[in-house]
Amino acid sequence: MTMRAIIALVAGTIFGAGLTVGGMTDPARVRGFLDLFGDWDPTLAFVMGSAVMVMAIAWRIVPGMIRPIFEDGFHIPTNSDLTPRLIGGAVLFGAGWGIAGLCPGPGFAALAIQPAGAAIFVIALLAGMALHWLTERKN
Repeated sequence: MTMRAIIALVAGTIFGAGLTVGGMTDPARVRGFLDLFGDWDPTLAFVMGSAVMVMAIAWRIVPGMIRPIFEDGFHIPTNSDLTPRLIGGAVLFGAGWGIAGLCPGPGFAALAIQPAGAAIFVIALLAGMALHWLTERKN
């Protein structure tokens, strides 16, 4: 196993553990966050706030680095266009997230905790990805 694969495995494990500890693998918790006028659950706001703080620190550190520790260079997106396709995808993602209470990261992490419910979500996710791949392929 290469160092790159080990780093990816460790990072993914930490990410999945964080999602689990933060309660993001529980669809009821996510739907509770979206229920602004009912029994609102602020847990997701704290998880998102923590992620924003970590990224704010990372964006301050990255410009001072010559290169990443385990990579040849940085891969920072340069495209900032808001296209109808991007907006439509965001709306579709948000609607699915609100209905299912899961998004891809927590969905895969939930496979270890709630395999039956999470499996339905992951199968639908993979089917959607396959449909996208089939319809967007360049001939």
